Amino acid sequence: MARRSPLVNVMAAAAEKAARNLRRDFGEVEHLQVSQKGPADFVSEADRRAEQILYTELKKGRPRFGFLMEERGEVEGEPGESRWIVDPLDGTTNFLHGLPHWAITIAVEERGEIVSGIVYDVLKDELFWADKGNGAFVNDQRLRVSGRSTLAQSLLATGIPFMGKPDHPAFLRQLAAFTPEVAGIRRFGSASLDLAYVAAGRYEGFWESDLQKWDIAAGILLVREAGGFVSDLKGGAQMLQNGTIIAANTHLHLPMLKILRGAGRSADRDD
Repeated sequence: MARRSPLVNVMAAAAEKAARNLRRDFGEVEHLQVSQKGPADFVSEADRRAEQILYTELKKGRPRFGFLMEERGEVEGEPGESRWIVDPLDGTTNFLHGLPHWAITIAVEERGEIVSGIVYDVLKDELFWADKGNGAFVNDQRLRVSGRSTLAQSLLATGIPFMGKPDHPAFLRQLAAFTPEVAGIRRFGSASLDLAYVAAGRYEGFWESDLQKWDIAAGILLVREAGGFVSDLKGGAQMLQNGTIIAANTHLHLPMLKILRGAGRSADRDD
């Protein structure tokens, strides 16, 4: 049986407590109060309640830690301490439309490095979790990235920029470059679950731009601990800083990066 670290236990317990309300709210989604943060960008009472529960429970577990949370923002911890990076409901648009694909995701950042994280698919009761150096798991099952070695065999995931997001033409060039090369592309609307699915070998790869730290922090660790490779769209390691990401197995990361670079060069020629 997989042995969880104390940090994973704290995160899992907090997520399960928040999940109870989210399950109830999902069944009564038409009654939720919803406000708009920006074009096609919504926040519900479900998000806020879940975040408050997570804040309270994580604070109990590690009182000295700081926080970076989607709705609350940054909360300073004690000097030199780690911080929680929290998205209480990744996939809010899915949630509000009654689509059963959304998650709670929490990570621990220690001196700028992600050392522990979870992605909890509440409705499927799948807890994806990882500790640096100790592997990645879903519930008690060890995770391994897919072994497929060609794009022609591969199923990829991505995120489509919606209203108010930048670079729609750039995304369409990327999509046009990938579609003739792969078995399929999916857009399920939750970056944390996309990364968890790469770690589980359900997708061969994932790419997206304009993401926030709380969208990807735990997922980055999951993919790495499952034997995959993660970079930003330039091939560097600034995913949390610039909000771009490619995650894949070691066979396919470089071919994906080459296709994305080619799509960028075609834009430069068009200009």
